[in-house]
Amino acid sequence: MLQQEDFWDNKWSNNQTGWDIGYASPAIVDYFEKYDQKDAKILIPGCGNAHEALALLALGYRNITLLDIATTAVEHLKNKFQNSENISIIKGDFFQHQEQYDIIIEQTFFCAIPTNWRENYVTQAYNLLRENGKIVGLLFNTEFEKQGPPFGGNTSEYMELFQNKFDVNIMETCYNSIAPRSGKELFVNLTKK
Repeated sequence: MLQQEDFWDNKWSNNQTGWDIGYASPAIVDYFEKYDQKDAKILIPGCGNAHEALALLALGYRNITLLDIATTAVEHLKNKFQNSENISIIKGDFFQHQEQYDIIIEQTFFCAIPTNWRENYVTQAYNLLRENGKIVGLLFNTEFEKQGPPFGGNTSEYMELFQNKFDVNIMETCYNSIAPRSGKELFVNLTKK
């Protein structure tokens, strides 16, 4: 994993963070505006600038864990959230992480890992979630012209990948994507079996 750590830290050190839209994804904010369990234990892996965490704090959520492998990103997060007792920040590898959560927010992490790690992602997410835990967020529904990351995919691929360990509550074209990603994202709500 050291190679991945160096790769992503390099991106952060050189301000090559083109995936960062500068605010929380509207689809994720919309979901959590309607979700009523403010004490849910939430993990945001590969969180980057953690715009979603800021939005969750504003909505009254109280138990948010941010996980990133890049040292530069984690240092930035520690400064950004230094006064928030409702945020835990961990520098670490998602695939080695051990804890239990109610929800994993998926926002540009899944598409950043090599495609041959996706089965491991599903297994690790399953292991990190409590009974009836959920993955909520966005997956790309497109193939990219250049070699990733980001890596794309499609509904049938994702259904096959997740269906053994998760009930697929929602996996549909996201109606409120940001303009550059319109029609290229799926909103997902998956419950651990």
